[in-house]
Amino acid sequence: MAAALGMRGTTRRLLATLRSRTLGLAATSTDAHRLSAEERKQVMLDLKAAGWLELSERDAIYKEFSFRNFNQAFGFMSRVALQAEKMNHHPEWFNVYNKVQITLTSHDSGGLTKRDVKLAKFIEKVAVSV
Repeated sequence: MAAALGMRGTTRRLLATLRSRTLGLAATSTDAHRLSAEERKQVMLDLKAAGWLELSERDAIYKEFSFRNFNQAFGFMSRVALQAEKMNHHPEWFNVYNKVQITLTSHDSGGLTKRDVKLAKFIEKVAVSV
């Protein structure tokens, strides 16, 4: 029994180490740096055309989506959640019935990054397909 408990502790430490290394790799990817002024200008044209807003109080983008009902909104959120988990990049969001409000920013980079842009583009594809 004691050996089994000791093994669990070893397994937990190993998993914690692997998680921290994985998070470190995600944070150092080329998509994790804050957008330059020129990069921002280029990507925001398409995002603004799709209805995304730049937030004045912080370096983030925001959009509200409306669906026919709660099931459709929840299905949308589920598809976005699966992609966000794959990307290890999670949105800030709020849902009431058929409305979903999403804010994207990269906390570890202190602002908007290519990861936010990639996730926003994915979100747009999901929204039109739901």
